[in-house]
Amino acid sequence: MNSIAPHATHIDSPAMREAGRELLSLALMDARNHSLHLLGLLEQRAGPAAFAAHWLVGHVAWFAEYWIGRNTQRAQGSACPRMPTRLASIEPHADRWYAVPMTGPVGQANGLAIPPTAAGDLPDPAALRAYLLDTLESTLDLLAKTPDEADALYFFRLALLHEDLRGEQLVELAQSYGVALPLSLPGGPPPREPLLLPAQRWMLGAAPNQTERGRFVFDREKWAHEVAVPEFEIDAQAVSWAQFIEFVADGGYDRAELWLPEGWQWAAQHQRRAPRDVEQMGVASGAVMQTLFGKTTRMASNQAAQHVSWWEADAWARWAGRRLPSEVEWELAAAQAARRGFRWGTVHEWTAGTLRPFPGFTPDPWASQPDSGLPPPRVLRGASFATRARLHDTQFRGFAQAGWDTGFVGFRSCAI
Repeated sequence: MNSIAPHATHIDSPAMREAGRELLSLALMDARNHSLHLLGLLEQRAGPAAFAAHWLVGHVAWFAEYWIGRNTQRAQGSACPRMPTRLASIEPHADRWYAVPMTGPVGQANGLAIPPTAAGDLPDPAALRAYLLDTLESTLDLLAKTPDEADALYFFRLALLHEDLRGEQLVELAQSYGVALPLSLPGGPPPREPLLLPAQRWMLGAAPNQTERGRFVFDREKWAHEVAVPEFEIDAQAVSWAQFIEFVADGGYDRAELWLPEGWQWAAQHQRRAPRDVEQMGVASGAVMQTLFGKTTRMASNQAAQHVSWWEADAWARWAGRRLPSEVEWELAAAQAARRGFRWGTVHEWTAGTLRPFPGFTPDPWASQPDSGLPPPRVLRGASFATRARLHDTQFRGFAQAGWDTGFVGFRSCAI
């Protein structure tokens, strides 16, 4: 096992992937408080929003218990079997309620997939909160007895980042059902010229030495492999509303030649004339009115366009005579061009490729790579304003189906 150096000094920091026991304990409490806060706000909207929130928060508690409290082989870290020997849950019905796969950008998910469980079959709010408290106390008690070693802390870090992933899905739920949240969009950056990066070779993905020094890595980020990258030009920031309006004004939603056939069919099926939740797009005035947490809000022209599907992003790029960046181009620019003005973190960003396993990929105990079956999802890079800072990482690979637009997702482009 590898002893770790606690590089993290704050519980909401990307360095939490390397955090030791003390900070992990504080961060797990912080994540659970965040989940409970969002649950309380979503409960105020009776019906599907409250039910989905109840199920999702219960799933978070079940996940931690499943991989930590009940897992007798958790000390093996990522070498733990996918089906280890497990103890019984403190909640007799927990596996029936929550042991289902999920799919969506943040993990496994691209959109929130709530199983078709009857609402009356879930625990009542008081019982749910008791389960949340009991599982957290158990997790913290076990953490206090765990060595400060990477393998021993693996599942505690996983549980923390998993709860952060689901926390953003709770925010997405609030947006989808018009539930007011005390969140505001960050202002857009001043426009910058695109950035030119030279041809080079880049190690795409997480290197084995990152895990050797005690850093947590999701399996779909493994393993680093060298990629030859020709010279390319990439936008310094995500495409703004001002730029997207020009596409709409030029009849972008009426020109089939700008769309892939599946995308054109998607736009027709959903009767799209603008991105999701846009109530008004003033072609002459440049005003964009988009519903944000139940309130119609005027978007600043330099703010990143959001709730944009991959189909719309690809059509915009074709209209502009540009293209979506590849995964390696996005990661390279994020790592090398920050001082030159490359900005990310307002919206998750579409890339051109589909989610494929990197060379040498093998699933971890909790496999974060989606199973085959549906069309391969598109890769998302970056983070949104609703993403906890613990998940801000230039190597993080999100994913979603091309028609997904319920999350806070946008895009940038590259020169052809």
